[in-house]
Amino acid sequence: MAETGISKTLARLLAGARAKLRPLIPKRFRGDIPVVPVVRLSGIIGFSTPLKPGVTLASMARPLERAFAMRSARAVALVINSPGGSPVQSHLIYRRIRQLAEEKKKSVIAFVEDVGASGGYMVACAADEIVCDISSIVGSIGVVGGSFGFPKLMERLGIERRLYTAGEHKATLDPFLPENPEDVERLKTLQTEIHQGFIDLVRQSRGERLRGPEKTLFSGEYWSGARAIELGLADGIGDLRSTLRARFGDEVMTPLIAAERSLFGRARPGIGLLDSFGGFDPLSQGAELAGGIISALEARALWARYGL
Repeated sequence: MAETGISKTLARLLAGARAKLRPLIPKRFRGDIPVVPVVRLSGIIGFSTPLKPGVTLASMARPLERAFAMRSARAVALVINSPGGSPVQSHLIYRRIRQLAEEKKKSVIAFVEDVGASGGYMVACAADEIVCDISSIVGSIGVVGGSFGFPKLMERLGIERRLYTAGEHKATLDPFLPENPEDVERLKTLQTEIHQGFIDLVRQSRGERLRGPEKTLFSGEYWSGARAIELGLADGIGDLRSTLRARFGDEVMTPLIAAERSLFGRARPGIGLLDSFGGFDPLSQGAELAGGIISALEARALWARYGL
């Protein structure tokens, strides 16, 4: 009986000590406060400029793993603002999210901001639930490719194109040669295959929630958030803060799990800015700058497709 009394007294003392220490513990480490880590995927997928790295599996793998590794996490939130980009990188990110969600047994909620279109929507489909704003741009389930043709300009300027290849189709869709209908047909066949894979992914992810004719859903068209909900492409209207507070309580913690940055907040220079002796290479830097300008223009055109 005496030992039982001592045990109860010790238990009361420990409980009191824990109660006094609890306010001193950082909120994210307290088991009594819900935590939903947030991973932001913003920008063009698989498309980089020197000043703005694109969204790739390489850049997102670490933040995703850290978010899903939080033991106290009730769920993982994805904040998506992307007009799409590389179908391969989009699918790789989608697969990694699903793998981590299944391994860690955690639900995923995607919050679409301005745009969750094309590859951006593919990534959103990795979530168990998609929440958007009433004016978000959602959808664009399709495949697009584009180029330019300069043969007439070259002829006018008296420029002769000399191209040497090994392989019948190695120069397919060369912008300095006249367009070949056979090349275009092969490209369209490839796009159809990629499009079908995208369609299958959306069907698997959204299932019976999809509503409306498939000819419309998978036409490459995009819609406002409100219309996307009617079509079953999204689940509700809301924002991250209000949605998570309503679901997990006003004290819910939403730590942002950001990608690792260099000392000055930018990615370190890649190969090409420095020569093989570790010195400064102005020719290489000029090429990088020119490529960056072109990439920036292409990125601007991709955002502009959705009126942004």
